[in-house]
This record gives sequence, C-alpha cells and structure tokens, in this order.
Amino acid sequence: MESNVNHRLAGRLKQARRERDWTLEQFAEASGVSRAMISKIERAEVSPTAAILARLAAGLGMSMASLFPAPRSAPERLSRWDDQSDWRDPASGYIRRNVSPAGAAAEIVYVTFPAGGRVVFDNYTASRDIEQQIWVLEGEIEMGIGPDMTLLGTGDCLLMGLDQPITFHNSGDSAARYIVVLSKSRN
Repeated sequence: MESNVNHRLAGRLKQARRERDWTLEQFAEASGVSRAMISKIERAEVSPTAAILARLAAGLGMSMASLFPAPRSAPERLSRWDDQSDWRDPASGYIRRNVSPAGAAAEIVYVTFPAGGRVVFDNYTASRDIEQQIWVLEGEIEMGIGPDMTLLGTGDCLLMGLDQPITFHNSGDSAARYIVVLSKSRN
C-alpha cells in the first residue's frame, strides 16, 4: 500500500511540475528542495518527509493535501475509507490520510501522530492564502506557531494561517489523533 501511495505521489509531483513547464532546477529553486531529492521522489525511489513535501507543495503553490490525489476509481462526490490511502512520514512516523473527495473546496486530513513525534513546517511564505484548523480528537498536541506555543487537548480546535513556521509536537506518551481542515483564507 505504501509503495502505491509513493508512486501516486511521484506521479502527481511530476505532473504538477510539467504543467508549469518547469525543469528540475526550476522546481528546486521554487521549493528549496535539491534537484537530486526531487528526482528521487519523482521516481518513487524515496519517501519524502512531511517537511520536504510541504516545501514541494509550497513551491508549486499547492496545499500538501492536494499532492495526494484520490484514487481514480473514486466518485467525485464520495471518498470511501477503504479507497483512501495512508501516508507515513519517515521522519516522525505520523500517518496522514486525505479524506476529502477530489475537488472539494476544503481539504480534510486525518492524522495519527505518535508519542514523541515532531514535525516542523518552515515553508510558510508560499502558503499565505491558505488557513487551517486543527481539531484534536484524542490526546494532546503542542502547536508552535511562529514563536508562540499552544497546547491543544481533546476537543480543542485551533484556526491559524500558514504565514509563519509551524511545529507539531506530541509530547505525550500515547498517539494523538486529529483532523486538519485546509481552506482558502478569508482575507
């Protein structure tokens, strides 16, 4: 299953780059990810970390969730659990699953975040027109938004822009589960 997700991700990245008529060098410059790493990802030779995926998405002017297209067999208005793919960040071990049907105005992502996991997204400059909500279903997540830290517990929901570096950290001793909803900023 993971190999299938990596191959679909590789194809989506290559397609998005080619739609822009970019070389690997141009994509590397726009994203801040090395040409060699992009080449390996596009050939599905490596599974990128969440931080690298976020940089690639920002370089393309897309959300990270949009890099994980729904399977072609799924109807446009329905996204069934069994048809959705999980992707595991090789660095932190967090597991993300896009649950939104293809083409939805907002993107919904279900995340299981292991105890001790930490992910830093520092590519905020290209994502200023997207906001996200984090809704904690179980456990606790420490959110760093720029220099500010906020502890989110079960049931808490935080709205934030993507105009600063963001850190997700599970300092607890068990996995946390949360929902991320991405949408166009109201501003």
